[in-house]
Amino acid sequence: MLITLALAFGLMLVLEGLLPLVFPRQWRETWQRIAQFSDGQIRFLGLLLGICGLLIVVIVSFFD
Repeated sequence: MLITLALAFGLMLVLEGLLPLVFPRQWRETWQRIAQFSDGQIRFLGLLLGICGLLIVVIVSFFD
């Protein structure tokens, strides 16, 4: 379980690092726009991302 969690975390870091590596200007512009969001909008974005992640985990677990 711990190995799987470490692998998932490592994969997340790889994927997170690809966008600024490949598209640095667009990545910076996106973060500047997000920085101007209200707290409520950022919380909603976090909620949506969490739900998407949970759905991916459930779907992958279902087919495993």
